[in-house]
Amino acid sequence: MRNNVFASRTKLMKTTKKSKKYWSGEVTKKSNALDLEQGVFTWSNPKKIALSLKRSARQSDRRKGTPYQSAMSMLNFYINRSGKNLSSSQRKILEQAKIQLKILFNKH
Repeated sequence: MRNNVFASRTKLMKTTKKSKKYWSGEVTKKSNALDLEQGVFTWSNPKKIALSLKRSARQSDRRKGTPYQSAMSMLNFYINRSGKNLSSSQRKILEQAKIQLKILFNKH
């Protein structure tokens, strides 16, 4: 009986880990706060990314903060959650998009 309890617990832990592993991917695909353009974080033009995030944040009526906070938060979230899977060149582009967002929102 003890082995069955251990096996069930192990299976539950694996299931829990698996579901936790993918929640951030779902957020970037289906944000509750912003309706993002498809593939926005894969684009190679930082200004285009920033403009898209600004447009999405301004149009959203579900965000909790200001448009600037929402746009920057989503960009930071994507950068942080991508981790080692994000290439260094794409990370640089997204970091430049943060600077562009500051400029677009006059926060520099």
